[in-house]
Amino acid sequence: MRYHQLMDKIDEGEGLTTEFKRRVSTGEKIAKEMIAFANTRGGVIIFGVDDDKTIVGVVSEKAELGDISYAAEYLCDPPIAHTVTIFNVNNRDVICIEIPESERKPHYLREETDDKRSYVRVGEHSVQASREMIRVMRHQFGASEPVRLVFGEAEKRLFAWFEKNDRITVKEYAKLINVSDRRASRLLVRLIRAGAIAIHTHEKTDYFTPML
Repeated sequence: MRYHQLMDKIDEGEGLTTEFKRRVSTGEKIAKEMIAFANTRGGVIIFGVDDDKTIVGVVSEKAELGDISYAAEYLCDPPIAHTVTIFNVNNRDVICIEIPESERKPHYLREETDDKRSYVRVGEHSVQASREMIRVMRHQFGASEPVRLVFGEAEKRLFAWFEKNDRITVKEYAKLINVSDRRASRLLVRLIRAGAIAIHTHEKTDYFTPML
């Protein structure tokens, strides 16, 4: 990234592919943001910039670079590729991390517990990925074979629903076809893989819509 590109990013503000951080905080928080970008469309994390776009600079460049490297290599599973550039803006150091969209999705936060959390970018926030989103990422970037759409009773009821409603959740679909949430989730993921519907996340809740 070049200086003018950095300034353009700051001027545009936070969004789907841009995150401002006043300072480098805990390794876990850094890893969470890196995972969200890698699992979505990629993006940049800019340290030393406040939410209101004020350039505040970082305190200790060397120490903070070490924290960033540790987060990417040891707290992200698998590790996340990234590029770090340091800029001097108004006599203050700003650290810019560029994270490309990953081909090794999904990435998880490495934790001591058995629970594996993954994150995606939604608007200007990084949110925990749902079970359905994780399954979709696995199939999209794994070795799974393409899925042929089988149009049975469950699928017919779903598209009849879409004739009157623009979206559906896992729980709504489970109730509609009288199956468990787990079964409904698997059916919806299969339809995503077949290209029949799309998954969206809004305020930490997934919903599904027909493909146009």
